This record gives sequence, C-alpha cells and structure tokens, in this order.
Amino acid sequence: MPPPAVYLDHSATTPVRPEALEAMLPYLSESFGNAGSIHAFGRSAKAAIDRAREQVAALLNADPRHILFTSGGTESDNLAIRGVLAAAGPNRRRVLVSAVEHHAVLHAAEYVRKHEGADMRVLSVDAAGRVDMHELESLLDDTVAVVSVQHVNNETGVVQPIERIAERCAERGVLFHTDAVQSAGRIGLDVQRTPVSLAALSGHKLYAPKGVGACYVAKGVAFEAQAIGGAQERGRRAGTENVAGIVALGLACELARTEMTAEAERLRNLRDRLEQGILAYIPDTRVNGAGVDRAPHILNVGFNGADGESLILALDLEGVAVSSGSACTAGSLDPSHVLLAMGQSHQEAQSALRFSLGRGNTGADIDRVLNILPAIVQRTRG
Repeated sequence: MPPPAVYLDHSATTPVRPEALEAMLPYLSESFGNAGSIHAFGRSAKAAIDRAREQVAALLNADPRHILFTSGGTESDNLAIRGVLAAAGPNRRRVLVSAVEHHAVLHAAEYVRKHEGADMRVLSVDAAGRVDMHELESLLDDTVAVVSVQHVNNETGVVQPIERIAERCAERGVLFHTDAVQSAGRIGLDVQRTPVSLAALSGHKLYAPKGVGACYVAKGVAFEAQAIGGAQERGRRAGTENVAGIVALGLACELARTEMTAEAERLRNLRDRLEQGILAYIPDTRVNGAGVDRAPHILNVGFNGADGESLILALDLEGVAVSSGSACTAGSLDPSHVLLAMGQSHQEAQSALRFSLGRGNTGADIDRVLNILPAIVQRTRG
C-alpha cells in the first residue's frame, strides 16, 4: 500500500476547512436568498454577510465598514492599483511597486502604465528580497498615487518592513497598499498599528473556498469601482454577493485569529526541521531569504546543479506536492522573477523549490520528505 500523499503547497491553495464548508452549505441550499432582496430570504443572506464582515475585520483589527468583499486577492490588488489611480488627481500619476510583488500587482501596475499613462517605478530589493528603503524614500513625493509592497513574499516567505513603509507613505500623504494574501491569519496584520490604506486577502489561502476574498479600504481612501452594475458593497463592487463563500471566509478568518499564535509556532518548528534536514543531508544547497524575518509556513531552497521542475515531478511520483514558486506562473519556462530580482542567475533561480506548510502537515510529513529528497536531488543532478 503506498504511503499517504504529502501536501506541501499551501501557498498555492489550501483545503477548505470542515468548519468553513459546514458553515457555507446552508447558503447553497435552503438559505439561498439574494442579499439585495428585502424579504426574509434576502435579509437572512444579508445578515450572514454582515457577520462575515465583522469576522474578517476582526482578523485585521479593522472597522467592519472598511471591509469590501471581492472574488479574491487578484481582484483586491487590481482594485488597489487601478481603482486608486483612476480616482487620483491629474498630478498623482506615479505607482511604486516592489520587484518581488505577485503578478496580480505587477501586471496591474504595468496595465496602468501602458493604457492609462501612469509612471510605473519598480523598487529594487536586496539579496534577501527586502525592499530598498532608500530608493523608496527618494521616490516618495506628491506625484505618487499609491505604493504597493506585499507583506509576505509568496515564494520565499520573506517579511517586508511594511510598518516602516506605511509610516513613510503616511508622512508624505501617499496611499499604501499591501498584498497580505500570504500573511493574513499567519503572522497577523493590525491596521490600527500599521497605517495601511488598502490590503488584499484571499479566501483559498485561508482554508476557505476559491473565488472569494476581501479588500481592506481605510477611511477616506478614494477609488473608482472596477466592477460596475449594481449597488452591492455600498456601491464599491457591483455583482450579486457570493454569500456561501463570504460566510466561509468569515469563519475561516475567525478561526485563524484564535489559532494564529499556536499554529505559527507549530509551523515554524516543522519548517525549521525541514530546513535543517535539507542543509544537513543535501550538499550545495541554499535557503533563499535566509537571515531575515520570514513567515513560518514557507521555505524556499535552491539545489545547485538540479532542475526545479524535474525535482517537482520526481517528488510528485513519490506522492509529495511542492512547487517552484507562484501557482499563477505554473507552466512558464521563465525562472522566478522574485529570485532574479534578488540577484540570482537564471540557473540558480530554476533550481529552487518552495515548500509551504499548513494545518494538515505533521512531523511524519517532514521525515518522509527528508527520507526521499536527498536521493532525488542526487539523481537529478546526475
């Protein structure tokens, strides 16, 4: 009988929590009302959305009125870049983004550069993937509409100093957006302590379903809606609400908030055990982002002389699921833009694997990977 599968790709997507699935099922059956209807069916759906809005807000220590439900992280990122720029005055046409952002941010910024005449500036990073603060501060002026720097990098787990970035932006009167898709529910984001203007969340990274997310929008932040048609979400995002998905996201956020401290410590121990084992048993390897603050659930390792895609396929044949980076770039022959921005060569970038841990992982999973990975790497190098 084959050993059970080991899933180490939680940064790509997470399984839906049983509690979240159970919470959403009634809204796919008997409680099927449209939240925009004023009869009892509609009022029930609206009440469920209001409750979920409070749960999501609590995870960020935000006012529920500042939570906007979306289809996921990509829509929230687009809203923050394209929506804010559309509402900015004619003198604020510059967008600053880091070189290691998710493509949802990079491509949105590139879009406004090509089609809306914006001045897109890409901030460089150091060898660990952290934003160059001196460059950022030199570019902050009254022509900047928005700065977007992710909280946790989705490939390396490196934590950006968003507190400092947000403070600098606030001092200059510039809006600051952070993609918090990989940090929400894992290391925490308190919008009362960190002056974030906008933040993106994604349900399927938090053990809720795919197709639902949220965008935190601070008081007074002007943006133009990108989905036009109805008055849903107080006129900020048209379209009939995904009530079941929103309910699941709300509960997932509530559970993440109560479990975050203990789960982060558990995942950190598992990650460190995996990291130490790889470095001890496999020569000529490197941890990408080593030496700086990293989220507890992501480990990115380069195996010099090996091909990352070959390693992924070999591990998959052994029942172990990992990735080489963002799932949004799967199938691309190009090496990771994140690792390239950190100064690595194409060959180095293409030798990397991302292991991302989650609720279902145990020490037995780590042991299994450490038992099979050395031989796989040696074979691939050969």
